[in-house]
Amino acid sequence: MTVSRLRDIPGIGVDVVGDAADATGDPEFLRLENLDTDVRPPAAALAATREAVDDDDANSYLPFQGHRALLEAAAAHVGRLAGRSYDPATECVSVAGGLNGVLNTLLATVEPGQEVVLCDPNYAGLVNRVRLAGGVPRFVACEATAEGWTVDPERLAAAVGPNTAAALMLGPVMPTGLVLDDTHWTALAEALDRHDAWLIYDAAMERIRFDGLPPAHPARVPGLAGRTITIGSASKELRMIGWRVGWVTGPAEIMADIRLVGLTNVVCQVGIAQRAVATALAAPDADADVAAATAVWSERNTAVMDALAGLPVVPPAGGWSLLVDTRPLGLTPAALSRRLFDRARIAATPMDGWGPSGEHYLRLVFANEPVSRLAGLRERFERAL
Repeated sequence: MTVSRLRDIPGIGVDVVGDAADATGDPEFLRLENLDTDVRPPAAALAATREAVDDDDANSYLPFQGHRALLEAAAAHVGRLAGRSYDPATECVSVAGGLNGVLNTLLATVEPGQEVVLCDPNYAGLVNRVRLAGGVPRFVACEATAEGWTVDPERLAAAVGPNTAAALMLGPVMPTGLVLDDTHWTALAEALDRHDAWLIYDAAMERIRFDGLPPAHPARVPGLAGRTITIGSASKELRMIGWRVGWVTGPAEIMADIRLVGLTNVVCQVGIAQRAVATALAAPDADADVAAATAVWSERNTAVMDALAGLPVVPPAGGWSLLVDTRPLGLTPAALSRRLFDRARIAATPMDGWGPSGEHYLRLVFANEPVSRLAGLRERFERAL
């Protein structure tokens, strides 16, 4: 018998498609189903990891809240983008990846039955964590246009009410690639203040934008600095997925609770990974490194958009993925996913469970396949259709 907290939590679909593709053992499969990337991590981070393997201090539970070097690097990184300073000792904590940070933060801020505002579509893993924490997702529908995704700032603000614990926003939103800007943060600021709610900002991809502009961090907006909890991760921008290191920064009073949840949950982070992440975050060329990686992903995104021109594909403004609206094709996302898998050797995930409108979309991840392998994408789609 499933316990009650799991009854409304479906899977995310990615594991099913990914496992099926792995089982074929076919190297010709295009792996568009999972948020992986073949763009290598920073060289300095790889070197620091190798050194840590022989360091006894890295083979320890301690310190539970993260090594000092990592906390200092993470606090400085977030502070630079947020336009304010964070105390590494009281306003920053290390976590075992960004999603661990999200769950810890939700457990520290959401009472059972309270609402959490989310954009729709949205990553099922975030939606499920809201439910696992006892929260109720409150979705705000985003609109797909020929130019990309949009969401009305006032609609976001209107979703915040007396039963709202937090708004959980991403930059860019995953899987759509929608980029939120200061108009959205300004609209949310007044509503969150009025209802004494938090802004939980998942910043794992905030520098992965295709317009060349810097991140629009919500803590820069008047009235939000004291309400913004920023969750970062080494997995996306730094391409350090297997290191499983992230960080949470925010006002000291809430960070004390998030720190307590962390001690009760995962306890500590990967010891041999923390110095490497600190090195990558603090490197003088860190922004240039992320920009170079983003240029690669942008090129791949363009290759997919060009290959599928004329099909109902919505362009992203950033991130690692884009969505195909399967309704004009007369198929469900699951049916298109199966056709692509069986007829075209493409692994792609249907968005069932990724918010109410997810049932209309199929996700394509462009971060893990080089342009040379994407060259035959159009022919594969035509074969599937």
